[in-house]
Amino acid sequence: MDEKKLLVSKIRDGTVIDHIPAGKALEVLRILGLTGKEGYRIALVMNVDSGKLGRKDIVKIEEKWLSRKEVDLIALIAPTATINIVKDYRVVSKYKVSIPDEIVDAIKCPNPTCISRRSGEVARSRFILRSRDPVLLECYYCGTVVRGDEVEKYVTA
Repeated sequence: MDEKKLLVSKIRDGTVIDHIPAGKALEVLRILGLTGKEGYRIALVMNVDSGKLGRKDIVKIEEKWLSRKEVDLIALIAPTATINIVKDYRVVSKYKVSIPDEIVDAIKCPNPTCISRRSGEVARSRFILRSRDPVLLECYYCGTVVRGDEVEKYVTA
């Protein structure tokens, strides 16, 4: 009997984003602002077998540590994802992403007249989670709703 194995080299230190829904890995890289030109060693595996999801994607980024904002954005587009922190080839921390109840300074409001979009205004972008399934975010200031599948378009740098 042939045994199926996935051969992807381990990373020494960095972050592994696992259990990404199949086909979403490139979107994860985009919201993280990773193009490959930053110098990080990145391994990307798409549409592999998963006991939990059927199929999944995996992203490994050597020498990259995610900020809270980056984890929150990943949760919006890949709510099943897990984050593994790797040091000296060993997973030292593992946690499931969770969509926060409030997201600040990560997404710009699509409403061009929203106070958070005005030049010189001190109002920071702020969204309140209204639904987890499907993901629906509401602008705190103007009430504009952003769906989870639209988040990538409004991510701020």
